[in-house]
Amino acid sequence: MAGSARMAQLLETGLVQDFFVCDFFAAVPKHDLASMEHPIFSLSTRPDRRVVSYDHNGATLTVTPSVKGRATIFDADILIFCISQLMAALNQGRAVSRKLSLTAHDLLQATHRETSGDGYKRLRDAFERLAGTRITTNIVTGDKEITQGFGLIESWEIVRKTRAGRMIAVTITLSEWLFNAVLSRSVLTLSRDYFRMRKPLERRIYELARKHCGRQAEWTVSVVTLAKKTGSTSPLRVFRAMLREMIRENRLPDYVLSEDGGDILRVTPRAAVTEPGEGPHLRPETLDQARTLVPGADIHALAAEWRNWWATTGKPRLRSPDRAFVGWIKTRS
Repeated sequence: MAGSARMAQLLETGLVQDFFVCDFFAAVPKHDLASMEHPIFSLSTRPDRRVVSYDHNGATLTVTPSVKGRATIFDADILIFCISQLMAALNQGRAVSRKLSLTAHDLLQATHRETSGDGYKRLRDAFERLAGTRITTNIVTGDKEITQGFGLIESWEIVRKTRAGRMIAVTITLSEWLFNAVLSRSVLTLSRDYFRMRKPLERRIYELARKHCGRQAEWTVSVVTLAKKTGSTSPLRVFRAMLREMIRENRLPDYVLSEDGGDILRVTPRAAVTEPGEGPHLRPETLDQARTLVPGADIHALAAEWRNWWATTGKPRLRSPDRAFVGWIKTRS
């Protein structure tokens, strides 16, 4: 049974109510700005039980793990999935809630995780680390400055299991801090290849590149500052060696890394992109037609992706942007 069908069945039985149902299968990955800017998540693949304090340019952050360890950068995939679903709904004018209902299988597939029994066990462990990791910060999300402690997620609950005990449907209640970031649209779109990156530092460097370079021509940062912003615990010489390996491999989505003199890392975008509101205009009827071609997709995000594709092909003159967009949707599908 497909994820949306399973969730519909739960709704009919009365097991699910008063929350937002995740059902956008093609939702574009999005992450909140604060998590991309600051080292909230651990880069370690082993349980990290250190209390981490961070202070940079007036932003203070203390991360206190539970006995299960600090939430990892791979655990953050769950939050990215939730944020992406909420933003897709907001773009379509739907009501949202910080309590979300989702199917575990959809989450695992969307984040390129194994759907084996071990995959479900690791997912449950991630829920526990996210709920157990406590944050104290003055970082603003939206227009609110939070100075009290809170969890990355307030709670989670397995709503339905298989006979073998494997989770099917799960509810997650996001922290108000994170939900405020969504409501204020303090988020950025990530590459669809983000979930394919298996090295923690690669993911972290990509997040910082996306946040700081974005659509600028370039971003430069000292290796010392970058080590601090990533949250890396490696000695500086080891961190520098890892950066040089990333430069040689050149696998980072969207961005190219290079080394400048003076121990400086330079980040440049791989291709041109368009600013919000730029690019060919599409009629509302065209967006409606596209929705019928890709049900459940975030059409506004797809339109932005199409405009970026248009920009990378040299911004050619289009006789009919609407027909071009619909054709692109059909080819993509």
